Amino acid sequence: MNIIVSGRHLDITPALRDYAESKVKKFEKYLSSISEALVTLSVEKYRHKAEVLLKANGVTIQAESVTGEIYASIDEVIEKLERQVKKHKEKLTSRRKENRPASLPSSSLSSEEETTPDIKIIKRNRFAMKPMTPEEAAMQMELLDKDFFVFRNAESGSINVIYKGGDGDFELIEPV
Repeated sequence: MNIIVSGRHLDITPALRDYAESKVKKFEKYLSSISEALVTLSVEKYRHKAEVLLKANGVTIQAESVTGEIYASIDEVIEKLERQVKKHKEKLTSRRKENRPASLPSSSLSSEEETTPDIKIIKRNRFAMKPMTPEEAAMQMELLDKDFFVFRNAESGSINVIYKGGDGDFELIEPV
C-alpha cells in the first residue's frame, strides 16, 4: 500500500508522519487490495483537520475529521474509516452469499454544471466511469457518503443518477 501524507498550513514532522502511517496501515488487515492511501492534515486557526482517502479495487472510501488537536483528528478519522470499511466488507460478504458477482465500481462522483453568463463554476471534477448496475452505484454512493451519484448504467449504457429520496429509499433518474 502506498501511503502519502501531506500537510496544508502544517509541517509534517517524522513523528506525525509515522503516527498517521501506522494508523492507516492497519486497514490492510480489512482490505488487502488497498493500492493507495492519501492522508491530508491541515490547520486553520484552532481547527485541526485530518482527511483520509483509501483506494482499493476501484472503490474509494473517504472520511474526514475536525478537532482541536491533530492527533485526535487522526484517531477520529481512523474510527470513521473503520466503520465504513467494515460496512463495505459486510456488504461484500452478504452479496457473495447471495451468489452475485462481487465486482466493485471504479468511478466516483462526477459533477459538471453547464456554464451560463450568470453562473460561476468554482470546482470541476472528472472521473473515469466504469459501467455498473444501480445497486453497485447505490453502494458506491453510500461509501462516499454523498447525496447523489452519477454513473453509466451497465444494462443500457446511458448515464444515470441515483439519489436518496425523502423517505430514505434510493431513487434512479434514467434518460428516455
